[in-house]
Amino acid sequence: MRDKKDNATFDLPGFAPAAPLEPEAKRPPPPRARRSALKQEQLELLEPTDNSGLPIWVRDDNLDLTGLPVWKRD
Repeated sequence: MRDKKDNATFDLPGFAPAAPLEPEAKRPPPPRARRSALKQEQLELLEPTDNSGLPIWVRDDNLDLTGLPVWKRD
């Protein structure tokens, strides 16, 4: 059996070949407003830091060298 082409759908509205699109007129972009550069300032951190930005290690009598709590008898 051969397939028969259905020509009836081409008679319906909306099945006509598309009209060529006209390019939209482009508006020039608005001029950019210049922003003044914000002055940067150094914020104070909660803990003192060394040159690398890491917190300075402080010896605590309640912690051992690994940072675990020291168990003491009362």
